[in-house]
Amino acid sequence: MADITQILQRIDSGDPAAAHELMPLVYDELRRLATDRLRRENPGQTLQATALV
Repeated sequence: MADITQILQRIDSGDPAAAHELMPLVYDELRRLATDRLRRENPGQTLQATALV
């Protein structure tokens, strides 16, 4: 989590490269959360985790 906080601080300071570093760090976690959420949906759901992210 410290990495994300540092990157967010760099983004806030105007570092344009920092935003490109942030996405890979948060994407995996967002996809995991979306997958977990979709598992609780009714059978037959056609939406995929990637579409939610």
